[in-house]
Amino acid sequence: MGGVGLGLLFVAIWASAFTAIKGVVPEWPALWGVALRFALVAPVLFVVLALRGVRWPARGDRWRILAMGVFGTAGYLAPAWIASTVLPSGLVALLSSTAPLFVAAGEGLVLGQRVPGRAWAGLVLGWLGVVILGAGRGLGSFHAAEAWAVLLALTGALSQAVGLLCFAPARARVDAWTANAGQTTASALTLLLLAWWLEPGLPAAPSLTLVLSLAYGVVVVGVGGYALYFVMLRRLPPATAAALQLLAPPLAAMFGWALLGETLAWTDVAGGLVTLAGLAVLFRARR
Repeated sequence: MGGVGLGLLFVAIWASAFTAIKGVVPEWPALWGVALRFALVAPVLFVVLALRGVRWPARGDRWRILAMGVFGTAGYLAPAWIASTVLPSGLVALLSSTAPLFVAAGEGLVLGQRVPGRAWAGLVLGWLGVVILGAGRGLGSFHAAEAWAVLLALTGALSQAVGLLCFAPARARVDAWTANAGQTTASALTLLLLAWWLEPGLPAAPSLTLVLSLAYGVVVVGVGGYALYFVMLRRLPPATAAALQLLAPPLAAMFGWALLGETLAWTDVAGGLVTLAGLAVLFRARR
């Protein structure tokens, strides 16, 4: 499958993951839901590694995979799942997709890489959209919890950017399945510790909807989606790979509307359009 086909498949899986969250969080605490999803994925990936006979990477790259699991996955998805208990799935997808803004800024300010002027324009435009969205949630007729959920989802996007920047030097050296298994195990352990610490009550018996949603998250997203994600990280620069997420928010909003009956406020739509425009400018500048 070519680059365009991989990108479209990845976006569809990425967007649908936010819809699947909504099948879990009404019944189970968010952290337990995401922790068990990753705990179920990890053994499957180790079976795949055993069948493929893939060797573990060098010690230095192992630390990069660990950072990707702790920050790029656990630190990203834990806030996203908690935010999904309050916000529509399309809005959580939009906020999570701001990771490229953090990545591009980190490449220029932290790694000292040259960032084109048009990329900085995309950053400014992208964050302007976030300000519009945040102002609507914080100052409009919304619950205070929604404003905190917006900030929480943005914190998750920042954490994902940290993980991407840590893993970037190893992306061409590490097999995609190995990277997926390593970061999934690290994130599962991190999320289980967080769930045990912050949500001490164990989940109740699941409904059929929860089981199907969790199974989708394990098989399609956890195994297929993340393997595809690491393939893309090997082929593309980190900011470009992350920028492909700009198609996920509108698709996630469509899934939420069609499957869950969700709606978005006008400030969500306006801020989202501005942010996506900024991401598009950033993406074109980094090509």
